[in-house]
Amino acid sequence: MVELMADKMQWANALSTRPSLEAAVAEVVEVATSALQAPIDLGIVFISSAFTSEYPRLLPLLKERISIPVLIGCSGGGIIGMDGQKQTQEIEDLPALSLTLAHLPGVQVTPFHIVSEELPDLDSSPNTWEELLGVPASPTPQFILLAEPFSSQINDLLAGLDFAYPGSVTVGGLASSSQMGGRINLFFNDKVYREGAVGVALSGNVVLETIVAQGCRPIGKPYQIGACDRNIVLELEAQPPLTVLRDILEDLSEDDRELAQNSLFIGVARDEFKQDLEQGDFLIRNLLGVDPKFGAIAIGDRIRPGQRIQFHLRDANTSAEDLEYLLQRYQIQTQSSPAAAGALMFSCLGRGEGLYGKANFDSQLFRQYLPGLPLGGFFCNGEIGPVGNSTFLHGYTSVFAICREQ
Repeated sequence: MVELMADKMQWANALSTRPSLEAAVAEVVEVATSALQAPIDLGIVFISSAFTSEYPRLLPLLKERISIPVLIGCSGGGIIGMDGQKQTQEIEDLPALSLTLAHLPGVQVTPFHIVSEELPDLDSSPNTWEELLGVPASPTPQFILLAEPFSSQINDLLAGLDFAYPGSVTVGGLASSSQMGGRINLFFNDKVYREGAVGVALSGNVVLETIVAQGCRPIGKPYQIGACDRNIVLELEAQPPLTVLRDILEDLSEDDRELAQNSLFIGVARDEFKQDLEQGDFLIRNLLGVDPKFGAIAIGDRIRPGQRIQFHLRDANTSAEDLEYLLQRYQIQTQSSPAAAGALMFSCLGRGEGLYGKANFDSQLFRQYLPGLPLGGFFCNGEIGPVGNSTFLHGYTSVFAICREQ
């Protein structure tokens, strides 16, 4: 006789690659419910853009086979989940459906859908956000957020959540399509939306821990910004930024100098007081351009004097090394923590097989360090995850959210 672990947090994921949506729904429901064997508190579904014409049929087909009290999901240009042999698969440009089910005892699950017109202005109090979402600030909630990429004002939403819910963790991604301009849908219980953001707040006996792999490695050393104007760096420690960059490039190997021609980025340190900066301490942003006359550089974010920045490089090997480094660090930091129950993966459309030259790289590396953990997710048009104490929208990143009891 199998003893049910109904008093413990449990997660299950199932992935189907059947080209018929009816068959795919039947398969993921059967496999996920068999694996969970506990009351369902939350469902998260991701559907491939190969099913674009059938998006309206997804929720009715699910409802015919399963009752899920809270369900969120979205479309994706690629879908991530567990196959019949419990191996992770990253399915790109082909029909796929991923269903995650969670049993969350001692956790309050609060779903919400927000459109940009409803967002409080920047002068609003935290209470305004609590009333909008129906989520109190205590106990500290953990947020899973899926958004439409063009009209959701996602940066304002993330800033508002950080402001109203200090200490909370927010993870997720922007819905996507495998085709430029392809249709994007958000799923929320029994409704389908084309705009805004859907999400859940998890409050109580739950922790969301994150790994934010931005796929870069630092070169040179950190420099403090001496002078700047919005996103233009005018001075780095009494030197023109372009002079600093040229000196750094001279010390690189020939391969790295060649890489820097197309894959050079800026890391902005998020902790003003940390002395020894390391991978994971920087928010990676694009290097937008240089001004040879004044030696200035433009980056894809606002900066201020006193902040520290460091130049970074990105390629497939660097992305692999960065993720492995963060997984190793996570494994060491959580040795004495309660066992994780499940995880979600939000990966950039620019990663996957196009970056590594082979499929399933990030998800299988993750499972090497967290074996047996149910994992579901999708390829995003932008990834949501924290760096330091703030939440950001990333690019070329894989964000993992690992869920466990407190």
